[in-house]
Formats: sequence, structure tokens, C-alpha cells
Amino acid sequence: MLQLRPSKGTSKTRENETVSVLRFRLEPTKEQEQTLFHTFSLCRRLYNEALEERVTAYRENGVSIRYTEQQNRLPVWKQEHPEYNEVHSQVLQNVLQRLDQAFVNFFEKRAKFPKFKNKFMFRSITYPQARNTYFRDNKVYLPKIGWVRMRAHLPFDPVSIKMINVKFHDSKWYVNLTYVTEAVAPLREIQNAAGIDLGLLSLIATSDGEFFENPKWLQKSEKRLKRKQRQLSRKKKGSNNREKAKRELGYIHDHVANQRKDHLHKVSRSLIDRYDLICMEDLQVKGMMKNHRLAKSIVNVSWGKLATYLEYKAKNAGKQLIKVPPHHTSQLCSGGCGTIVKKDLSVRIHKCSVCGLEIDRDVNAAINILHRGLEILQQVS
Repeated sequence: MLQLRPSKGTSKTRENETVSVLRFRLEPTKEQEQTLFHTFSLCRRLYNEALEERVTAYRENGVSIRYTEQQNRLPVWKQEHPEYNEVHSQVLQNVLQRLDQAFVNFFEKRAKFPKFKNKFMFRSITYPQARNTYFRDNKVYLPKIGWVRMRAHLPFDPVSIKMINVKFHDSKWYVNLTYVTEAVAPLREIQNAAGIDLGLLSLIATSDGEFFENPKWLQKSEKRLKRKQRQLSRKKKGSNNREKAKRELGYIHDHVANQRKDHLHKVSRSLIDRYDLICMEDLQVKGMMKNHRLAKSIVNVSWGKLATYLEYKAKNAGKQLIKVPPHHTSQLCSGGCGTIVKKDLSVRIHKCSVCGLEIDRDVNAAINILHRGLEILQQVS
């Protein structure tokens, strides 16, 4: 395995800023669609050439090439390849930044070594410096491409848009608008607090004894997915029928993902509306995924996405989310005696022989999580 050195990160974040993304459908004309696909192809070629340059330089000379070196050579690259004058310079710079971030992720052990991209793996471009003049009458201006119709189903302030990302996914076009809000809502006085235990049978159990359903969207669609996957595997590679079967399979995966997101948004909104302080476990989901018996169920509940939704909604509402260490939350008795009652996952009731407490194990864990969160809050204040 090659051991190239990563370059220094260039991104900056501020504590008083909140970064959010709005996603809208795009409706490009046939000519604009062809231009976008051509842009994808050129950007993918640049990505692969830049990756090859880094790998070859280190393998042959032991030299690590940085992002700034490759970025500074872009004008020469465009002279040697005039077709790249059709692509906005910021888009090309972002391609190199994307490669550089892939190396950073590899060296920080968040991802595998960067791979060469095929046409199915590079279907998005980014304009990192958007302007407020890029938006008008439900249209977005993409430099070198033109004004593209956009289904803006939510109002937004064009001045706050900092970055535009265009993506082609499952035969549909999307635009992701990244915007930054400076002001953060002031913290409210804590009148209602709750601990939440994340589970698989129930998505959430609260310290108040309430349970939120885990709809298991993936399992409900599993038969359809398997059938479509078998149909896809029988199609001839490169045929139109195979592409059609691939799109149909993608539609089902998209539908499941949208069902999951919608449910998580509703659950997170319900919790934020009711509680001023929410305490939850700081779970290491990546490590838990190594349990192959539970991996599919863990993916289906999307604990990480739920935590993200709770975090930004709490910040916008002036409320607090505290993550606590998860060890022994299910085993420790919440009745005040401090007894460790060992039990495996099949035991759903917590029974303490010391204080006599008998309660659902998930509710017991949620109460312990709330206690830990309150302790952390006292230490901070």
C-alpha cells in the first residue's frame, strides 16, 4: 500500500455558524443535460489523471504531490486540453479538492485508499463560490451551462447560499444548496428534559416511558428488492434493458431512503418540540456494524442521521443535545441503588433484586442516560 502524505486541510468552521443544505429537483433541457454529462466526463478524467500523477510520483520518486501543486498546474492542463475551457475553473479546482480530501480521509483511517472513478461513480459537480445573482424565478445559473429550471419548494435567501452542488442520481437531477446562518438561537431555560435510548425493536425509548416505532422500511421492501435484483442480474451487460432494470431497482432504494428520512424528521421534530434538553448515547456505530447479525438493522434505523437531525434542530430552537458515554446504561439500575444487573439482548425487562425496580430495559437505559446528561451539564456550567 502506498504511503503518500496528506496535505493540510483548508476548510474553516466557526462556532456561531450553522451550515445546512437545501435539496431541490432540477429540470435541465436536453442540451443542458448533454453538457452536464460531458462536464462529468471531463471532471472524472481530471480526477483520474490527478490520482495517477500522485501515485506515480510517489512510487517512482518517493514524492508526495499536494493539492496546491496540482491546482497551480491547471492553466497548463487547460492549454494542453482545450476542451477543459468548457468547464468552469472553480469546478475543476473542486475536483482536485475532492481528491485531496479522499487522501485526507484515507490517512485519518476514515476511508480506503482513493480509487479511480468510472462513469457511474462520478456524477456530480460543485461550484464552491455561489453568488446571489445565480438565482431568479425558480431558476439557478450554472456557469458554462446556463439557467436551469429548479423546483424550489421551499423559500430561501440567495445571499446566504455559499455553494452549489449538481448531482445526477437514479435518472433524476438535483441541486444541493449549502447555506450558512450566522445567528444561533439563544439557549432556553431547561424546563423539560429527557433521555433517549436508541434501539432496534423500538427506534427510541424515552425516560418518560414513551416508545417511538421502528417501521423497518428496508425489511418491508426486501422482497421487491430481491426480485428486482434477480431481474437485473439476468439482463445482458450494456443493454438498455439492464439500464432500465437498474433504474427500477434504484427507485425502490430511493423510496426506502425517503421513507426513513421522513420518519426520522418527524421523530426528531416531536422530541425537539417537547423537550429543552435531550440526552442520548454517543454510539460508535461503525464498530457496532461489525456484528453481521445486526448490521442490516443498524443501517435501517440510521441512528447517526437521527443524531444529526436532533443536533441542528436543537441548535436552531435554542435547545440542547448532550451525548453521553453509553457503557452500562442498560445494565445499571436506575432506581438509585447503583446495582449492575447483567442481562443479554433477549431479556427485555430490567429486574433489580436489591431495590425491587421492575421496568422495561430500554426505559431503564433512557433514565440512566438522562442522569448522565444532567451530570455533564452541571460540570460544564
